[in-house]
Amino acid sequence: MELIPGLPDDLARECLSRVPCEEFSSVGSICRGWKAEIESPAFLSQRRSTGQSQVLVVLAQAQAHPNPAERPGSPKQMLPPVCLLSVFEPLTGRWTDLPPPPGCTNGLPRFCRLAAVGMELVVVGGLDPVTWDASAAVYIYSFLSGKWRRGNDMPACGRIFFGCASDGESTLFVAGGHDTDKNALRSALAYDVRGDRWVPVPDMAIERDECRVAFRGGEFVVVTGYTTDVQGKFERSVEAFDVATWSWRPVEENILDNRTSRRVCVEGGPGDDSLYALRKSAGDVAALRGSAWRSVANLPAEVTSRNHMLRWCDKLMVFGWGSKGRPNDAVFVLDLRSSTWTKMEIPEGYSGYQTKMN
Repeated sequence: MELIPGLPDDLARECLSRVPCEEFSSVGSICRGWKAEIESPAFLSQRRSTGQSQVLVVLAQAQAHPNPAERPGSPKQMLPPVCLLSVFEPLTGRWTDLPPPPGCTNGLPRFCRLAAVGMELVVVGGLDPVTWDASAAVYIYSFLSGKWRRGNDMPACGRIFFGCASDGESTLFVAGGHDTDKNALRSALAYDVRGDRWVPVPDMAIERDECRVAFRGGEFVVVTGYTTDVQGKFERSVEAFDVATWSWRPVEENILDNRTSRRVCVEGGPGDDSLYALRKSAGDVAALRGSAWRSVANLPAEVTSRNHMLRWCDKLMVFGWGSKGRPNDAVFVLDLRSSTWTKMEIPEGYSGYQTKMN
C-alpha cells in the first residue's frame, strides 16, 4: 500500500519528514503505515540528512506549585515550587511545556537527570519532592507519540547525585554519585532504552560523587567528583569508558585546573571531540582538545555568575545570573564558528526560580 496515494514512497517519506515534531502524534494516528514510518529509525536519519530535524532544548525548571492549598475563607497558601519540564526551540524562539510524568503531581524528583535518546527524553532518579527519599524511577517521554511511559527502575542502591549521559541513539550511561549512607560510588550502569533493560558496566577506578559526565567520540567521559573520605574535595582527573571495548581507559590526572568550573562542562557535537567548560577566574569558555585547554571566547560582562551550559549543533548556550540577581536572567548563545555572542530574551514565566504563577 502506498504511503500517500499517487506518490512514490520516496517522495511520500520526504513529505512526512517535513512534519514538525509536535504533530507526530497526530500523523501517527492517521494510519498504520504513517505510524510505522515515523517510528522507524530511518525516519529520524532522513530528517537529519535532509536538514528537517528540529533542535529542542528540554529544561527542568522550578515553577510555582500548580495546586496551591486553599482554606475556606482564607487566601491560597503558597507551596514550595515544583520542578517541571520546559521545551525551547532555539531556531524559532518558541517556549512550550511538557506534561509531567504520570503520578508526579508534586513535580519531577529533585536533582533528577535528563538525557535525550533518539526521539525520546529519559528522566532518571532524583529525590522524591515530598519524602526526599532517593528515587530509582525511570520515565520516558516519546516525542513521536506525545506520551509518557515508565521504564524499568534503576537497580537499587539509592544512587543520587550521579552523572548521566546518552549516546544519543539507544543507550544512556550512569556513573558515580552516592548511596543512602553517603558513600561515594565507583559503580556504573548502562540503560538500553528500546530494550528497557539495565546492563552492568565495569567499575570506575575511583569513587566519584557529584561527577560530571559527557558522551564524545564513542566514549562515556566522567569528569571530576570526590571520594567518601574527602567529601567536597573534587578530583581534577577524568576517566572514559570505551563503548566499543566495554572497558575504562586509564585515568587521566590533572585535566581540570583551578580555573575550570567543575559544574559546567559539556561535550562537543558530531565531528567535534572537544570538551567545553566555563572558567571562572579567566571569565571565558574554554575547550579541552587533547590534553590542553584553549580559550574559545570571553564571557559577556552581563553574565555575573554561571549556573548551566548546554550545546546544540555549533552553538553553546550559557544560563547565568544577571543584574537582577535571579537565575536565567542572563542567557547568551555562543556561535562557535564566529566566536560571537547573542543575547537570548527569555519570555516572562521561563526565567528566575518560579514561573507561571497560577
